[in-house]
Amino acid sequence: MRQEVGRRTWAIPEGFIPSQGTSQDPALASHETACILNASDRDADVSITLFFEDRDPVGPYHVAVPAMRTRHVRFNDLQDPEPVPRDTPYSSAIESDVPIVVQHTRLDSRKAELALLSTLAYPAE
Repeated sequence: MRQEVGRRTWAIPEGFIPSQGTSQDPALASHETACILNASDRDADVSITLFFEDRDPVGPYHVAVPAMRTRHVRFNDLQDPEPVPRDTPYSSAIESDVPIVVQHTRLDSRKAELALLSTLAYPAE
């Protein structure tokens, strides 16, 4: 059996999707992304719950990540149970039934000088 890579619970304490941008190109739209690596030999059932400053959490959003694959989940594209609000600070908790690795990436295109941020999410033990 191969060694497990990752954790089952992750947190991204910082999230924000601006409603405005400088480009009509969808690839350059401001976005938040969870880059998920499933290095196990089993498919991962991943759930994402969003937390807000002034209202109840929303979720879970369900995402499948096949075994031995990666998936880049744009929070902009999450629709069920409701679209992720724009111009609203939020945090996210990500849980999986198999160990995964989560990296957080943000593209902020509100100015012509694009800003890209990427960091490893916080893994729970």
